[in-house]
Amino acid sequence: MIRTAVFINVLNPKLTIFFFAFLPQFVRPGTAHVVPRMLLLSAVFMLATLIVFALYGIFAATMRRHVISRPRVVGWMRRVFGGTYVALAGRLALSSR
Repeated sequence: MIRTAVFINVLNPKLTIFFFAFLPQFVRPGTAHVVPRMLLLSAVFMLATLIVFALYGIFAATMRRHVISRPRVVGWMRRVFGGTYVALAGRLALSSR
């Protein structure tokens, strides 16, 4: 699964476009070693992204354990989500084109 995710992200053109549009703003034109500077900035960005997403994952796993271990909380979450879907369906049914 990780290999597939890496391939999807590497082959995603949006990421390449983002780097080509964002990173050159931080490199002075006409200076030597532009490519290594761009690679360094890309590596710093990717490291920061990895750290942030790892922290999100740890937080989500912790919260999941706390929520799943409490049947009452799970029951209320199901009711709230169900009510939200019913409200959205009602709004959609009453909307006009």
